[in-house]
Amino acid sequence: MSLNKIALILMLFMLTACNDLLDDLSPSSSDKRTEVVPGSLGYQVSQLAPDMSLFNTVSTPVTLSAEIATADAVVLYFTMWCPVCDTHMSDMRSNVIPSFASVKFYFVDYVSGTVSNARIAQVSNGYVSTAFDVLVDDANHTAVNLFNGTMGTTVVIDNTGIIQMNEDYKDGSKLITVLTERVP
Repeated sequence: MSLNKIALILMLFMLTACNDLLDDLSPSSSDKRTEVVPGSLGYQVSQLAPDMSLFNTVSTPVTLSAEIATADAVVLYFTMWCPVCDTHMSDMRSNVIPSFASVKFYFVDYVSGTVSNARIAQVSNGYVSTAFDVLVDDANHTAVNLFNGTMGTTVVIDNTGIIQMNEDYKDGSKLITVLTERVP
């Protein structure tokens, strides 16, 4: 039997294992996600951000509600110190942070696991600055779970505690637009 026939048989076998395959070929236009109730507690846009306290990389506790109360907005960027995150954070440092002095920016390290490991990652990657702070997600992954965050997730919370953006960082233009248009 030729290699092409074997590949075809294998592909057909894999396709027959897919339930409701034809259903995927004619998708409905309905959004099956649950509706977001504005002002309810959650991680989606228009919801009230859940409060949390995390340590920064010099072991100082940072409470989200206290930071929101003293800024026009708070931006959380979830990092794992990879090249993509470095590109995003470098862009943010150069093109976003300087234009928004009344906004607090936090890079959330959700992979290092401890304050000391996060500090080592922060320093070795060149992110020691006063324009932003690095927060260390705890062993329970509090920040990841509360904001549905992962690599590149960027969350904007206005000074009333309402989430204005929760999506992956791309080129910074959406972040700038949200900070310009939706944050007082």
